[in-house]
Amino acid sequence: MHDIRAIRDNPDAFVAGWSSRGVEDARAVVDELLRLDRELRAAQTAGQDGLAKRNAASKAIGAAMGRKDMAEAERLKAEVESLKGEIAAAEATEREVGAKLRDLLAAQKNLAADDVPDGEDESANVEVSRWGEPRRSGPAKDHADLGEALGLLDFEAAARMSGARFAVLKGGLARLERAIGQFMLDVQTGEHGYLEVNPPLLVNDAAAYGTDKLPKFADDLFRTTDGRWLIPTAEVSLTATVMGQQLPESELKTPIRMTALTACFRAEAGSAGRDTRGLIRQHQFYKVELVSITRPEDSDAEHERMVGCAEAILQKLELPYRKVLLCKGDMGFGARKTYDLEVWLPSQDTYREISSCSNCGDFQARRMDARFKRDGEKKTEFVHTLNGSGLAVGRTLVAILENYQQDDGSIRVPAALIPWMGGVERIAAG
Repeated sequence: MHDIRAIRDNPDAFVAGWSSRGVEDARAVVDELLRLDRELRAAQTAGQDGLAKRNAASKAIGAAMGRKDMAEAERLKAEVESLKGEIAAAEATEREVGAKLRDLLAAQKNLAADDVPDGEDESANVEVSRWGEPRRSGPAKDHADLGEALGLLDFEAAARMSGARFAVLKGGLARLERAIGQFMLDVQTGEHGYLEVNPPLLVNDAAAYGTDKLPKFADDLFRTTDGRWLIPTAEVSLTATVMGQQLPESELKTPIRMTALTACFRAEAGSAGRDTRGLIRQHQFYKVELVSITRPEDSDAEHERMVGCAEAILQKLELPYRKVLLCKGDMGFGARKTYDLEVWLPSQDTYREISSCSNCGDFQARRMDARFKRDGEKKTEFVHTLNGSGLAVGRTLVAILENYQQDDGSIRVPAALIPWMGGVERIAAG
């Protein structure tokens, strides 16, 4: 969400900023926002003027009656009644125009940070660094083929009970998935100082709206019969812990850092035909999420730190990856700057996204009214919110299957995971 006062003060900056993020006819959007803003303020002024006149007339009625000037008192009473209608009309206009202005503001993307590269799509993303040596020695099997050959990955059973984009994991693969999640969670809490949180998987409209998932991405979410939403990522519930709160600055001197291992649910409404086979794009999956709440001046450094915490998992698992800075056209709706980590998948001979870490600035905080008060100051400011995958468990499982596959079809367990696997070093059929 953006501050209409900032748009009013510098409309050209928003025209340029939204145009660079692919918004068609950004000038028309800004003009409409400013028109609604003028109409809203005019209605507010009319309502305030009407209230002032009504109050003055009400006082004058008593004075007229005290003078026994009944004619003047009746005239003033008629004026008060007339003003009631004007005030009600102004209030109705204020509600209607205010709702239109809020809805249009809520539909606009965040502005990109100054150091985010221009570009319309992923082709303009900038590779920052690489780690590890990709496997290119001979043909590599796809993770789905590997899992099915082991008899431990069953898509047919999942389809019978749930439909497409679900999977049943068994035996060693089920244990490996569990071990990956626990390993990630333990590293982020034990080594990187994140507070483990077990949040709700169901949230209300306010939480989904505050984390910019509503109204734009409603079709990508699953909704329950009582109007709640299944979380698409723990970012929603973790960030919403500060929704509507006013924090003392002392709580933010060190950023609030939270992590959670949760199931996540996505309708994948816009991904028809993409990654329909395998575990890359599922309706239900597990992910370790990282969320930070900071002061504005701390969010850039926290962003770099968060990316490093996600990279540490890949390095411990010895999975080759690259770090990419997304261009303006490829960033998510609420992000002002995003790094993607892409892990090497031998079967595809390419890197695929396994983590996305974003600094949202005050964009989400404005939507959920999350503020803090500096020491010795009366006014409040909006916090900055950041989120990232640390990592997606299913995609990490995919990367391990493909990068650690052996010639006999078995899967070698990465050394870092062996303690979480109870000493198991290899997953084989049967």
